[in-house]
Amino acid sequence: MKPDPDALVLAPVSLVLPSSSFIARHAFPILFLGLAFAAFSPIFVRLSEVGPIATAANRLALPLPLFFALLWFRPQDRLPLASTAGRHDLMLIILSGVFFAGDLVLWNTSVLMTTIANASVLANVTPIFVVAGSWILFNERPGRLFAAGMTVAMSGSAIMMVASVNRGESSLEGDLLAMGASAFYAGYVLTLSRVRKRASIVSTMAISGAAASVILLALATLTEQQIWPHSLDGWLVALAMTVFVQISGHMLIAMSLAHVPAGLVATMFLMQPVIPAGVAWILFGENVTIHQIIGALALLAGLEISRRGTAK
Repeated sequence: MKPDPDALVLAPVSLVLPSSSFIARHAFPILFLGLAFAAFSPIFVRLSEVGPIATAANRLALPLPLFFALLWFRPQDRLPLASTAGRHDLMLIILSGVFFAGDLVLWNTSVLMTTIANASVLANVTPIFVVAGSWILFNERPGRLFAAGMTVAMSGSAIMMVASVNRGESSLEGDLLAMGASAFYAGYVLTLSRVRKRASIVSTMAISGAAASVILLALATLTEQQIWPHSLDGWLVALAMTVFVQISGHMLIAMSLAHVPAGLVATMFLMQPVIPAGVAWILFGENVTIHQIIGALALLAGLEISRRGTAK
């Protein structure tokens, strides 16, 4: 599962809960718990009784009443729409929702076509797209160490895809969709990074989530037969994804980031795909092959090298 961009780029600003000594003392277990919750996203996609796009719409639409209620009771988290800067930030957050919708459409679909291990690991190439986008759009030129790390990471991706070829054409397509989702996710991170000093996590999750939900609901209506779960089990899966992934996981991660060293945070995010891969092995019998292990290790090592090449 990919790291949450709201948590990564908006940690310094207002959260649902203020920072406290309890959070500071227990920042690492809070971060680990948040990552564990968020890592279950592909598992819930597999268990959902609706299609991948509708599942994404459920995930983002169901918590919206909570986020907008928080905005109602917390005026300090609202955007200053009376100013030009506030309206500009609003447009950027809406644009981030467009990117997030594209990300979830591709990634949720990939989870149903390839192994959860491949989808989770290959979706982590987002940092490469973020740096490439920063170079193209903002002239933030990466160093040679980043290029070396990118080469290693792409080699790892290729090794993982070779394993998918043996499983069939649809599995390879799922791998490509997972990597394509990373490009949209990078757009999400880049747009949110432009407003990170001014917008709160509550406002971004509310506004971006609403924009993405509109797109996802429209696409689900056009392409899938059912949008909302029809059984108690289906609703429990949708609500579990909402509570554990979209609310608890992301908020716990964001709460901990101010108190955990950046290097440790990055390493923890790179280890996160281990959780869904292990659960998929237990629930769905998805054995991890030696090609997947070698490819995943190379990809994650490449990402760590790239991170060191862009660290300031």
